Amino acid sequence: MQTDIDPRHLIGRKAYDRNGTRIGTIDEVYLDDATGAPEWAAIRTGLFSRDAFVPLEPSELIDGTLHVPFERSLIKDAPDFGVGRHLSPEQELQLYHHYGLDVGAPPPLPDHDFGKLAGQEEHT
Repeated sequence: MQTDIDPRHLIGRKAYDRNGTRIGTIDEVYLDDATGAPEWAAIRTGLFSRDAFVPLEPSELIDGTLHVPFERSLIKDAPDFGVGRHLSPEQELQLYHHYGLDVGAPPPLPDHDFGKLAGQEEHT
């Protein structure tokens, strides 16, 4: 998604699935903790329905509406974490897996030699 869009301007916009079927209205936008970029949108899926989280990447904003490249049924079956709360890293991981999106593995820790093994002497 375009990263220069103000997340406050997404709230209240309509959202559609990959087939052009209306999903609902964007209630909230969640920002990435590290970058501050918009990462997830919570979409109200109906009057008495819950909000469904959708990834803003690879979604697109077209003519003022959000187009999410997933089926409506998959979106409605997304894990429900409630809105108005911070998403934990574990919850985000569940959402990424639900949508089949690759999550980059954390960088490997550097291989350090933290000292000598017990019983070994240093040879000079």
